[in-house]
Amino acid sequence: MFQDITIEQLLERRQSDELLLIDVRSPSEFEESTIPGSLNIPIFTDEERKEVGTLYKQVSIQAAKDKGLEIVSRKLPAFIKQFEALGERPKAVFCWRGGMRSKTTATVLSLMGIRAQRLVGGYRAYRKWVVSMLDSFQLTSKCIVIHGYTGTGKTEILRGLAKQGFPVLDLEELAGHRGSIFGHIGKKPSNQKNFESMLIQELLKYKDAPYLLMEAESKRIGKVVLPDFLVEGKKRGEHYMIEIPWDVRVRNILNDYKPEEHKEMCMEAFQRIKNRIHTPAAQQIENCLKEERYGEAVSLLLEYYYDPRYDHAGLQYNGESRSIQAGSVQEATDKIAALLRMRTDRANPVREQVTK
Repeated sequence: MFQDITIEQLLERRQSDELLLIDVRSPSEFEESTIPGSLNIPIFTDEERKEVGTLYKQVSIQAAKDKGLEIVSRKLPAFIKQFEALGERPKAVFCWRGGMRSKTTATVLSLMGIRAQRLVGGYRAYRKWVVSMLDSFQLTSKCIVIHGYTGTGKTEILRGLAKQGFPVLDLEELAGHRGSIFGHIGKKPSNQKNFESMLIQELLKYKDAPYLLMEAESKRIGKVVLPDFLVEGKKRGEHYMIEIPWDVRVRNILNDYKPEEHKEMCMEAFQRIKNRIHTPAAQQIENCLKEERYGEAVSLLLEYYYDPRYDHAGLQYNGESRSIQAGSVQEATDKIAALLRMRTDRANPVREQVTK
């Protein structure tokens, strides 16, 4: 018979990568929010779940159970094979509340000789844990915030630093959005639930780090909103202003956004800000986009929209600020890495990892 596992046991075992977690809810439920790193092997499709749910509400619990059993028995061989293909690694299954779907799955797997545990309370228990952790989280790491005009390559700088072992919180990656009106292009934006699940994992990963590197973002990034403790931590943090040549910025944007692959999305995004730009310049930008002269369009957008908005907003932070001039993203990354290594906190584990 299968065993139950609590949310605390689940989190402890996942730290050592011992457990394979499988979400047996429907594809749309999984898409909306899940436990990060989970696989989706749905016991019901979205249509089947709706059918069973309708019977549950409008007819009876027994009628819903009978229909569920009928659906599951038809697909059982293929369902089991998906679990068998995952190998011998220990598994835990969950549904919304740790109810019938995960219980049925764990029971059938056990009968077939496949060891699987069931998460007590299901995804709802995990979601409650995430909310509780974020509500009570104490940010003790000093925030080091990377600033710069659009196209400076701030995200690439952070990723370069992360590869060297520095503690980096990539908020744009977690949000699935670059934070600008064009920020969704070529991305899959996160919703608030998924963002918070990934955020708390990253925060716990670096909870003992003396500092945490991140990009200067507003409280809202795409569809998600940052917790207040993170916004306040950034304001009080240490700030690096990256300055990179204009032509390099334009090239960075073209490489990142790939407008030639997202022509319609670029034009749609531009239409949302067109009336905020001086009319002759706006018309010129639109013409460039239509004629696929993307380098010119980017340059004009920087001149007439992004740089003025950045200048108007100002730094808006209270902490220390340092200017870093560089000719490329790599040079900026190297300069920041050198500054971090020179910090007074030389005995911290992060530095030791980087310098080995």
